[in-house]
Amino acid sequence: MNLKETYKKIGPEQFFMITILFVNAGNYLYNLLLGRILGPAQFADAAILITLLLVLSFVGMTFQVVTAKYAVLFEGGILNQFLKFIFKNALAFGLLFGFLVVIFNQQLQQIFHTKTASMFVIFGLGLPLYFVMSINRGLYQGKNNLKDLSKTYYFEMLCRLILTIAIILLFPSIQSSLVIAFGILISFIFGLIPFQKSILNKDNVHKNEQLDTKPIITFFALTAFYELTQIIINNSDILLVKHYFDNEQAGLYASLALIGRVVYFVAWMFVMLLLPKVIQLKKDGADTLPILLKYVFYIVLLSTVIVLGAFLFPELVVKIMFGEKYLPIAFLLWKYALATSIFAVANIFAYYFLSINKYVPVIISAILGLAQIILIVLFHKSLEQVVVMQIIAMIVLLAFQLSYFLINRNIKVKSIPN
Repeated sequence: MNLKETYKKIGPEQFFMITILFVNAGNYLYNLLLGRILGPAQFADAAILITLLLVLSFVGMTFQVVTAKYAVLFEGGILNQFLKFIFKNALAFGLLFGFLVVIFNQQLQQIFHTKTASMFVIFGLGLPLYFVMSINRGLYQGKNNLKDLSKTYYFEMLCRLILTIAIILLFPSIQSSLVIAFGILISFIFGLIPFQKSILNKDNVHKNEQLDTKPIITFFALTAFYELTQIIINNSDILLVKHYFDNEQAGLYASLALIGRVVYFVAWMFVMLLLPKVIQLKKDGADTLPILLKYVFYIVLLSTVIVLGAFLFPELVVKIMFGEKYLPIAFLLWKYALATSIFAVANIFAYYFLSINKYVPVIISAILGLAQIILIVLFHKSLEQVVVMQIIAMIVLLAFQLSYFLINRNIKVKSIPN
């Protein structure tokens, strides 16, 4: 069997999973090479840009999730009206956030103690592209066009990886944080490939078909609120560590976070597959529980393997991935992986309920996200204490999500007539 025949036999879902694994591996390689080339102190500046992108991605991911949902529910002229509406708002948000980052570049430098403020200017210029990219991906996701969706991810990753590392190695005199910001900006352009022209097509918008924007705005607001809480939970620790600790400690912690979050990034792949399937099943009146349990099982299995590996071989993992300079953080690896694993499982339940229009888990996540920040602000004598505070917050979050799931399921079972 030749490669062409093998490619044809791979289904869209399998292709997407392979691609996301490849993209995550590429993103990890990107961070590992930066960590090794720059060292802990300079890597701390690089990690701030990457983390800032993740923090702002709560809005971008919200646009993607909303677009994916209504790409499943809408067709024809109504879908075209929706795309016009969502594109206009995505571009407006991108311009707003980009403007704010550019205007407050000096203040951002002071808050995060970076060597230059210009890196924030370059980064801000790319944000409008990032939000348009999110719309494009959301439409592919909703239409279950997983192969073209996959292409947008690996084009973005390959551009950022190759361009950034090449410039840093070929022109070492250029400030590394500026190179990283430039690489992120250009990668957003490549992340638009392939671009769906229907997003910009105004010819198929029928005036006699009225788009009801109220439920869209409500779902957008609730999704944005959840994405924000998710970002707070997943990234506030890096920002707080950068604020409370010196650059050396912050760089060590950034490497810990990148290794420990491998389970979250892979779990995100299952979330991408879960969301449109649950919406379609609900639309068809089918049971959504089996698909949820399937993906929960996958994530629990994956998490167990990663936490065990981090517990048994912490120094080996750190040495292979970042080098001997980062060994002082190895003892915390399994604890951080545990916190991330618990969050990944809780996150699947939250996205499941969000897709079937149940929003109590969103409120629970917000409360626990705030609680995590308060715990770290109050208890940050050491990096270990920071990680322990996260484990406590994530255990409480998962306990609430499971309790809500069991209560909700029990009510549903009781309501079914004998």
